[in-house]
Amino acid sequence: MDVQKEYSNGDLVVVWKPGLCFHAKECVHGLPDVFDPKQKPWIKAENAGIEDLKRTIDKCPSGALSYYSKSAANTEEPKQNAMNETKIEVLNNGPLMVKGEIEVIHTDGSTEKKTRNTAFCRCGKTGNIPYCDGSHKR
Repeated sequence: MDVQKEYSNGDLVVVWKPGLCFHAKECVHGLPDVFDPKQKPWIKAENAGIEDLKRTIDKCPSGALSYYSKSAANTEEPKQNAMNETKIEVLNNGPLMVKGEIEVIHTDGSTEKKTRNTAFCRCGKTGNIPYCDGSHKR
């Protein structure tokens, strides 16, 4: 399920991949006028400035939210923010967040590139091993 939805605010396009979202609600808490799960569409990018959108989207722990500039897309720049370094953050009562570009090697030998935020499960309750799906909240 590689569903991807896009919402525009002028030059900035907000990209949402629902299959990655584990509902940490960083977006809802950061910009409730933009991200409102009780509304359809639930993202109204026009309700905030571009810098506020970027700042909030950059806090998305699952990588379900990203953005790109329409003008940058015309110059063939990547759709997601490029991160220059990889950082690991241990979230209190939550996943292990790896921020930056990484390659995950699975137990079957397959590999997967992650280019933004990757949340790894620490509690063992996830249904999406090795990634966090928010099951720890239950």
